Amino acid sequence: MAIPGLRGTDHIGFTVPDLDEAHRFLVGVLGCEQIYTLGSKQSDDDWMETHLGVHPRTEITEIRFYRLGHGTNFEVFLYESADGQQPEPRNSDIGGHHLAFYVDDLDAAVAYLRTEGVEVMGDPTASKQSAEGQRWIYFRSPWGMQFELVSFPGGKAYEAEADRLLWHPAHPHR
Repeated sequence: MAIPGLRGTDHIGFTVPDLDEAHRFLVGVLGCEQIYTLGSKQSDDDWMETHLGVHPRTEITEIRFYRLGHGTNFEVFLYESADGQQPEPRNSDIGGHHLAFYVDDLDAAVAYLRTEGVEVMGDPTASKQSAEGQRWIYFRSPWGMQFELVSFPGGKAYEAEADRLLWHPAHPHR
């Protein structure tokens, strides 16, 4: 069973501490295009708590939307939280997360990030077992959010036996 009519991911939303810093990173480093902005949202009733699960007096100061290549859009929030904010969770924390991007040449992408002063976490790792053929590496945004670059130009091991490939860099329109 699945949600009726589900087609895929529309956007990924995340909160940042500084929208201008996030903009510089998203546009200047990742290559996103800002597509539109929404203004402040706050409520005198319990709308924020009911619909977003935050303190009822929290304010969304601004929301900016970005598009990255042919992928999913990002909805980037700046909140003024009425009850304080928690630090960015680690991958091992409940709610921990990262966003992964496919690149054609992992080594060139890592070299670029390093020249841009981005914190790259270690050296590329070669996957094993079902994901053999893939290499990956994590990096951090200026506010500490984790991102990942992955590359598998020859495919991954599990795909050799898969009945249907969902996406492959050599066949992007499949």
